[in-house]
Amino acid sequence: MRTLALFNGDADTRIFCLEGALDHNAPGMVTTLPRRNTQQGLIDALRDFGPDLIEHHQQVKQALSVSSRFPQAVHVLYRHNALKPARHRIDRWRYAARYGRMDGFIFVSAAERNAFARTYPRLADRAYALPNPIDAAAWFASPDDRQRVIAFAGRAMPEKGLDVLCAALPAVLDAHPDWRAVLMLNDWDRHAAWAGPHLAPLERYGARVAVLRSAPLSQVRDQMKTAAIALTPSVWDEPFGLTAIEAHAAGAALISSGRGGLREASGDHALYVDEITPESLAEAMERLIRNPDERTALARAGQRHVMDVHSPRQRSAELKQIRKAVVLSGRRLAA
Repeated sequence: MRTLALFNGDADTRIFCLEGALDHNAPGMVTTLPRRNTQQGLIDALRDFGPDLIEHHQQVKQALSVSSRFPQAVHVLYRHNALKPARHRIDRWRYAARYGRMDGFIFVSAAERNAFARTYPRLADRAYALPNPIDAAAWFASPDDRQRVIAFAGRAMPEKGLDVLCAALPAVLDAHPDWRAVLMLNDWDRHAAWAGPHLAPLERYGARVAVLRSAPLSQVRDQMKTAAIALTPSVWDEPFGLTAIEAHAAGAALISSGRGGLREASGDHALYVDEITPESLAEAMERLIRNPDERTALARAGQRHVMDVHSPRQRSAELKQIRKAVVLSGRRLAA
């Protein structure tokens, strides 16, 4: 949202953020002071502003609570990852009642929007898709003259396919001793017990396999700018795939599972692997290693794609149109 805000250009928009949170370096930022009741600080700040539309990011319970205090405003739930799935019919009924209090929903991919519409068909006409933008200039590096590095960036959890990648790497590294790998694993403390055993067999490669645990974004960016190949081998339906467009912007050739919103992220500019197995990943890496011209062409096309399609300016304009549509729809419902 900070990226979108930089290109918003709307003087009437405010971003409400708890004091003490990082990166207030965005226009229209209003920080609420920490209190014993944090939400009351937010309510007071909103009341002073008097919004026509309130866009709630991520927090469903907070959105429901705040919406009850501002019935005159139009309320939008903006999700940057997957909604919690209903476990059974009672859950689905309860969630539908909660979501029904929102005037609109924004999801980070058509895949997520469609999944929501299938589960809650009565709310389908309130749902919109807006893929995440990327400020490609911050990531840009030439796809030419890359280091012989295979890169992975993501949370150290089963859904991201890290275990499959770890099982695939030995065959590639043994066949190509001039190549190495860097694994940038976020949320390491939460997932170390699961991830550790999968990483252990790679220790025999020493410095040829670098494991960066919960590395800052700046370090991830620097690594991606030099890697020849990047992977997003997710075994679940990704809501979108921000790491995919980051790899494209940084000039790496991408191997992707294409699950969920990953194909919306990459378009035709990734090497897709339908079955996520050690053999299929090794085969895809082998193909790009042995065909440098194909690898560079894929990287160039992917980079152009994210600069053209996922630009903050374009996404900001699309968000404005969605907000206008939700306001009009919300007013019709109120009438």
